[in-house]
Amino acid sequence: MRKYAIGAVVSGALALSALAVPSASAATPDLSFSGVVVNNGKPIVVGTTKTVKVPVTYTFVRPADLVVDGTKSVAGVLLYRGASLSRQENELGPDDAPTCTTKATTATTVTQSCTEVIYVEPDEYLYEAADAGTWKVAGFYSDTVVDNDDSDNHISMQFGYDMWGVPGTAQVKRAARLTANATPEPVKKGATLTVKGALTRADWNSGKYAGYKGQSVVLQFKAKGATAYKAVKTVTSGTAGALSTTVKASTDGTYRYAFAGTATTGTATATGDYVDVR
Repeated sequence: MRKYAIGAVVSGALALSALAVPSASAATPDLSFSGVVVNNGKPIVVGTTKTVKVPVTYTFVRPADLVVDGTKSVAGVLLYRGASLSRQENELGPDDAPTCTTKATTATTVTQSCTEVIYVEPDEYLYEAADAGTWKVAGFYSDTVVDNDDSDNHISMQFGYDMWGVPGTAQVKRAARLTANATPEPVKKGATLTVKGALTRADWNSGKYAGYKGQSVVLQFKAKGATAYKAVKTVTSGTAGALSTTVKASTDGTYRYAFAGTATTGTATATGDYVDVR
């Protein structure tokens, strides 16, 4: 669980246990999180090393007399994977307080438009293949009351944590890579060209890219002087994601492979390989 979501003064171990015990702090506030948009509505595609910054926007409504200062009391939106709020298997949340702008006020409520950033670090927060897929959205609020004055031979800390299920989902996908290599080069017109390559995708468990077998990949060709690629044929990736097919060389141009992605894996396009036909 991220630092911001649990409060800066609370240790990770205590924060994790706090979800399983009754809160010692004030009663649950009446908060509302709505209109959540994660990553501008696009899938969150994550590789093995690079941190992915995920913008999140939403509308936040709080009681007019509730102070959310971003330190002792915090609120925001996070993503979780699992059957329900009480049966979470993984979680992604913000490191820092959201930026909120007040849009409307009444005698009892304040409505704000908020933006936050979730930093997805694959080596720390994604552990297995099951992390690729649909994640749910939740709003959270935590507050901490600390009494460090030991003049009476006593100190205390009260920590409260609340979470609400919020409509909306986000797709987390494993990044994919593609290669393409056409041989021989140069080639005689009418001769056979062999175009090989490989489709791999991020393996968060090992921290490396692994072959993606059994996937449909399209071989594309762009003739010299043309502005767009055209589909030539569909090839199925084999062991270790290997790709191989043959075509008749007709004119100078560039060959590449393109992968449309799946529910768990992002799209990928190989760097084109230019072939000189003589």
